[in-house]
Order: sequence, then C-alpha cells, then structure tokens
Amino acid sequence: MITREERAPLVNQSDVEAGHTTHAQYGSSSSTGTSASGIELPKDTSKRNSMFKKRIRYYVPSTAWIPDYSVSLLGGDLLAGVTLAAMLIPQSVSYGASLAKLSPTTGLFAAAISPIMYSLLGTSRQLNVAPEAALSLLVGQAVSDYRRGDHHTRPEDADAVGIAVSTAITFQVGLFASMLGFFRLGFLDVVLSRALLRGFVTAVAVVITVEQLIPMFGLVPLENQMNPESTLDKIIFLLEFSWSDYHRPTMLVSFGALFVLIFMRTFKGYFKRIWWIERLPEVLLVTVLSTIMAPPNRELVALGAANLFGSFVPGTLPAFGSIVRSKINGDVGARTQLASLVTAGITLLATFFLLPSLYYLPRCVLASIICLFVISLFGEVPHDLMYYWRIRAWTDLAMMFLTFSLSVIWNIEIGIIVSLIISLLLVIKRSSHTRMMILGRIPGTDQWGPIADNPGAEDVPGTLIIRIRESLDFANTAQLKERLRRLELYGPERTHPSEEPRRQPASTLVFHMADVETCDASAVQIFHELLETYQNRGVELFVTHLRSGPRKMFERAGIEELLGPEAFFATLGDAMASIGQQ
Repeated sequence: MITREERAPLVNQSDVEAGHTTHAQYGSSSSTGTSASGIELPKDTSKRNSMFKKRIRYYVPSTAWIPDYSVSLLGGDLLAGVTLAAMLIPQSVSYGASLAKLSPTTGLFAAAISPIMYSLLGTSRQLNVAPEAALSLLVGQAVSDYRRGDHHTRPEDADAVGIAVSTAITFQVGLFASMLGFFRLGFLDVVLSRALLRGFVTAVAVVITVEQLIPMFGLVPLENQMNPESTLDKIIFLLEFSWSDYHRPTMLVSFGALFVLIFMRTFKGYFKRIWWIERLPEVLLVTVLSTIMAPPNRELVALGAANLFGSFVPGTLPAFGSIVRSKINGDVGARTQLASLVTAGITLLATFFLLPSLYYLPRCVLASIICLFVISLFGEVPHDLMYYWRIRAWTDLAMMFLTFSLSVIWNIEIGIIVSLIISLLLVIKRSSHTRMMILGRIPGTDQWGPIADNPGAEDVPGTLIIRIRESLDFANTAQLKERLRRLELYGPERTHPSEEPRRQPASTLVFHMADVETCDASAVQIFHELLETYQNRGVELFVTHLRSGPRKMFERAGIEELLGPEAFFATLGDAMASIGQQ
C-alpha cells in the first residue's frame, strides 16, 4: 500500500525551476513555496519568482556564472587573460594605426571597453571580443574617404574627423546588432553562403596585404604623392615602384620582423607539448624588441551592447569575436568570462601606462604584425577551391570569384553589396520553386516511388500523381500552376518549353501531401484557384495524406466543399483503388 507521503516528490518543483540546490526532505508533503525565513508563500508567487530569476539568468548570463564562480578556475582564467593580452595589445595597436588610419589608442580602447560589456551579457565563456581586421579596414576606408571628400577640413582637424567617423560607425554597428538580436533577426545570415564569405574574406586578406606592403617597402611618402585609390591601383603602384624606390632600412626591418614572427610561430608548432614554448607571445616579443631598437551577431544583443558601450569612448573601433583568439583563450585555460575581463584590464593598463613607450615603434613593424595575422586568412582558400571544383559547384565558385574580384578591383563595399544582392536573388529563386515529384508504381509491389529515382516505376495512364515535398506558402506557390503544367506535359526531365510535349494531358490528378505541414492563407487561396482551373478542364482531383493543420485550412477556404469529402483519402493506395473501381 502506497501512502500519501510516499507519493510526495523528492525535490520541490519550485526549487527545480528556480535552480536551487536545496532538496526537500524525503516524505515531505508540502506543496507550497517557502521563503528564506520559513514563511510559506503561495504557489503562484513562488512560480512567478522562479520564472523571473530564470529570465534574468538567461538575458544577463553574468548573474549565473559570477555567484557560482569557483576559485579553482581562477588560475586558468588569469593565465588565459595574460596570454591573450600579450597577443592582443600589439595586434590592436596595429589595427588602429595601420588599418583604421587612426591613433593606436582606438584599437586599445576597443579591445578593453567592449569585452567588459560582453563578459556581462555574453553566453560564450571563451569568446574574446576585440577589433577585427575586416572591420578595421572598412573603418579605415570610410575615414580616408571622408577626409578626401571634405575639402573644408583642415589638416590639423584630420584626427578629430577620424575619431568622429569611427565613433559613429561603432555606435551604428552596436545599434544594428542589438536590434537584430532583440527582434530575433539572426536568421538573415542565410543569404550569406559559404562561398560568398570565402570570397569576401580572401579579398579582405588581399586588400590588407597590399595596404601593409606599402609601408613595409617604405613607399608611404610616394603613395601620398601618387594617391592610388583602389586596391588594383595600389597593386600596380607596388609592381611599378617596389623594385626601384624601396627604402632599404625600412624593408630590412619590416621583412626581418615578419620572418622572425613566422619562424617563431612555426617553431612553437613543433613543441606543442612544451607549455612554456607554446605560450611564448611572439608578437609581443617582436614589438618590444622593435621598440627598443628603433630610433628616438542573444550573442547579437551582447555584441551590439558591447559596441554601444564602447562607442561612448570617442574613437573606438567596432569589436566582434574571433575564432582564433577564442580558441587560444580556451586552450590556455579560460573557463569563464573572467579571462576576458582580465585581458580588458591589462589592455587598459597598457593604454594608460605603456603607450608612451610604444611611440617609437616603427609603422613597418606594425604592418608586419598585421601580415602575420592575415596569412591565416589564406589558409582555407585552397581547400575550399578544390572542394567546390570536385563537387562541380559552379554557382558557388562563380559567387566566390565575383565577390573577390569586385572587392579587389573596386572596393570592399561594392563587392559585398553586389554579392549580397545576387545571393538574395538566388535564395528567392530557389525558395519560389515548390519541390514536387511524380510518383509511379514500383513493379511487383503495392508501393509508390518517384519515377525520376526509380526508372522502372510504372506510370498510371491518364493519372498524374504529384507529391509535394514541403510546406506551402505565398513564395513557393506563386508558380505552382506553371510548374504543375510542365510536369504534366514534360515529366521530371529538364526540357525547353519550345519542345513538343512528351506526355498526354492528365484526366486524373492526385496530390500526395504527407510532407505539407503548414499552409498560409495565400498558398491556400492559390491552391483553391488551381483546383478550380483543373476542375473546369474536367480533370478528376484527389488529395491523400492530408495533415490536420492543412485540412482545417482547406475546410475554411472551401476546398473540401469544392472537391467533396469523397476526394480525400488517408493513403495513396486507397485513392488509386477508388480510381481503379471507377
């Protein structure tokens, strides 16, 4: 005999929802919530409180990891924070000065301010938010265009103009990212194919490399005189003057620094098991030596808020996550967002106390540091090219080369905008074609299969069996009538409309709708008009495997009244048996 006490739950449900770890005593029969003081709370009040706590922990993840932080994780987080700061400080200085065409403090502030907000609102424990090469390059192009276009700006006001432009861009990036995340519009990235992104990233790598080769060869004064605008002009400029007008000391220092960086990174790759060699900050070491030797997208909301927060410090750059830095962060030992806070703190200290020491850091060394990071952007290009070629993905290859060519010949904005428009048109084209197939009887069985996949499938004379393979909406039903007519006359093979029909017009049409889960109002209206057209032609119509949701829509739209209840069957076999009897 089971007593009432033995049926009681081991854990109070309200405590489970609230995330509490306090367990109810075995055999307790209380069903009300209890406050910390022992006062019983109404059940609905306890449930509301637990739901509110869950929402807070969801939207502000720091309220979850900060109270539960364990001291055992502190060592890994500190080590990861220091290691990442050693790499991030010279990288941020390079991005701010060389790519964004601003002062070094812009990159440092972006690497210090934005991660603080992301650590409070972000969900990823290892993601590091800092300036990115592509965004810094776009900011630099915008700053340069604005300086050239505004003829009223005095030379001494150029820095102020650059700070105003970068601050406005950072604010807009944060605002747009926050709005996309708040309104759950992250799905918009479906128009960004892998090929488009690969073409864009490769073009950015080429543009950055060309931009940095000019100071590495010591051609900056000549560039200011010649003023080449597009990347293609700068490539021609390099080919023409890099062999004759280069500055020998500058070239030796810059390419020597790049060689040392590549050598140290390769050296570290051979000693991955030796922790102190693997964690050597080669970029920081080269930066210090060069200075001494030199003469006197919930994540969208979090990233958006981080950039909005950063934009209140004038001159910051847009900051987003990096896969490479995040991987290093996790490999070194980061287990919580505290590692990013440590990195941000060290970067702030470097901004205020170490920046004067970096005054004499040669610009060509900064260019070498950027080239080191750009090399990784070329890493996956050969693999992707061979992959697309091997699987005959000509559309993806064309999209990749189009994005790359437009970005290099004109500019990054033109390349990405044109490619986005073409990609969006391709998505619309593919989504507007309803996926359908003609079914036939598999010989010797009572089963039905696509005649395109089963060459021996028997086509029923005078009967066209169409299986619709997706839900119906306003987009994919607009051309439904035309596509059905082509299937009726030409079958599943690709043919030109000018050719003679290969099939006789059907006298019976059966719709197999097992895969249709939903139908919107426009789709039902178009389907109703289509059925009326076939009915006026004298074609018998049947529907099988109709689900409950679409069936209710058909009833409300009058389709069931139009065809009659006898036109609907549970299975295709029942429908074909009824047709055979007729």
